[in-house]
Amino acid sequence: MSYNDEVARLLFEFADRLEATGVEYKPTAYRRAAENVAEYPEPIEQLAATGEDAVEEIDRVGDAIASKIVEYVETGEISELEDLRESLPVDMDALTSVEGVGPKTVGTLYEELGITDLDELEAAAEAGEIQEITGFGAKTEQNILDNIPFARQSQQRERLGDARPVADAVTDYLAAHDDVNRVDVAGSIRRWKDTVGDIDVLVASDESETVVDAFTDWPDADDVIEAGSHKSSVRADNVRIDLRVVVPGEFGAALQYFTGSKDHNVTLRNVAIDQGYKLNEYGLFDVSEIDDSDGDDADADADAAGEADSQRVGVRLAGETETAMYDELGLDWIPPELREDTGEIEAAADGALPTLVETDDIRGDCHTHSEWSDGRHSIAEMVAAAADRGYDYHCVTDHASGPGIIESIGLTDDDLREQMATVEEAREDAAIDVFHGVETNIDADGSLSTDDDLLAELDLVVASPHSALDQDTEPATERLCRAAEHPAVDIIGHPTGRMINSREGLSVDLTALAETAAEHGTALEVNANPMRLDLHGEAVRAVVEAGGTVAINTDAHGPADFEHVRYGVRTARRGWAEAADVLNTNSSDELAAFLH
Repeated sequence: MSYNDEVARLLFEFADRLEATGVEYKPTAYRRAAENVAEYPEPIEQLAATGEDAVEEIDRVGDAIASKIVEYVETGEISELEDLRESLPVDMDALTSVEGVGPKTVGTLYEELGITDLDELEAAAEAGEIQEITGFGAKTEQNILDNIPFARQSQQRERLGDARPVADAVTDYLAAHDDVNRVDVAGSIRRWKDTVGDIDVLVASDESETVVDAFTDWPDADDVIEAGSHKSSVRADNVRIDLRVVVPGEFGAALQYFTGSKDHNVTLRNVAIDQGYKLNEYGLFDVSEIDDSDGDDADADADAAGEADSQRVGVRLAGETETAMYDELGLDWIPPELREDTGEIEAAADGALPTLVETDDIRGDCHTHSEWSDGRHSIAEMVAAAADRGYDYHCVTDHASGPGIIESIGLTDDDLREQMATVEEAREDAAIDVFHGVETNIDADGSLSTDDDLLAELDLVVASPHSALDQDTEPATERLCRAAEHPAVDIIGHPTGRMINSREGLSVDLTALAETAAEHGTALEVNANPMRLDLHGEAVRAVVEAGGTVAINTDAHGPADFEHVRYGVRTARRGWAEAADVLNTNSSDELAAFLH
């Protein structure tokens, strides 16, 4: 994690703790400052080294916050934050992971009942103590109790968007080492699952102990969990990282094996057995003429090194690369995102794997925000950033007022008509095409919060659910289908409304929604914000199989958010999406044709 991210995380915590103690206005200022620190292009420690005035160059960072940033860079802590932690000794992250429990609620629960963690929260709810607090009641208490299991689960797994930057940092560090031949991630993070338990890193090297030493000396590691001659584990940014070093000739086999999934590997191993082969983490072996009748006893008696040798039995057919492993089995190489045993092995055998969408295929973003609503930059700045990225077009879709949207953020119909002039000015100065749209709100019954006549005037309409996200499956599905059928709606934004590790979102019959959207020419969004990744991979596949269209959008609130597109693309790939299945792989003219 960069120093900017670390400082931003502390500012977000500062905001939560201020809000929990009843402070008004300041929490918003700290959160805005945190967002801008996180996306600031230069290392904040360099600014801090020259003084508070330099730090104040960052937008929305005033003198008070700047002084705290300098203090942290110089001393490793912020004394006022330490005081807040001491006065409110709660596990803020864990407690606020329970849906419906925000910082203010955490403060109240601590003041009234002394609750500091999930165990104490659950015990108080089960005892009926929370409903006795003024302003809570039995329904609130039951909702808290119902949401604790999901919160516990979320605490055990990291969001992909939090873990992947750590994985990138450690693999870049190891790749620069002279004794590292190859390095890659494995496990669920290589399959780009939306949450991961830890980070698995695989290295090919003939000097395993040297590599392990370098790994345990990684400056970004917070502590070393364990270290051996070929394996080691450290913790960085609250994520466990497990390293395994293998000889170069077995790297491909190990990468395939440790990438998984378990179900994929079981089916693949059976394919190998049917051909008289043995497949494991050391390679693919022809064992058709080997007597393995005593193999089980021999393996049981072997020590760790001997056990590994016992798995290298027969004539090695492949092992150095993954491609060779699949090729020797008569299969096309299978992209990691597909390895869930949902038909990919059969497709590989038939030469029928999809040509998955790539990040470079994306030609514009159809869901973005500016300072007109809750974005952090002007429309012109966002358009310029899109052009700098090499996009062909940019879509302005600020929040409309309506259910689930704070009044100060949402644009009324009059506001949107006023915005048209600003968008037109941006068009005149832009090097790329600019589409003017809106993110309107889908009410609980499927109606929209923006007038139909205005929607018809706009280039693009994204309709998203922001309220009533606890509906049962039937009304939730009917609600979204009704919105997808609306003649002005082009995209259903983040269809379930989920927030990974925070909110489960709507329970929707995704097949029914996909079929309805396909019938009415409405795209379903893969929201690439790593806190959402909504639609998820399985839902994307339902859209693809229905002959529908997905739109991979970042929901960007600033230029830095455009980088999140890789998460959306990888999520779409998990759903077998090709470029032709994705709306914004089209040219401007093709996009305009779809919209009209």
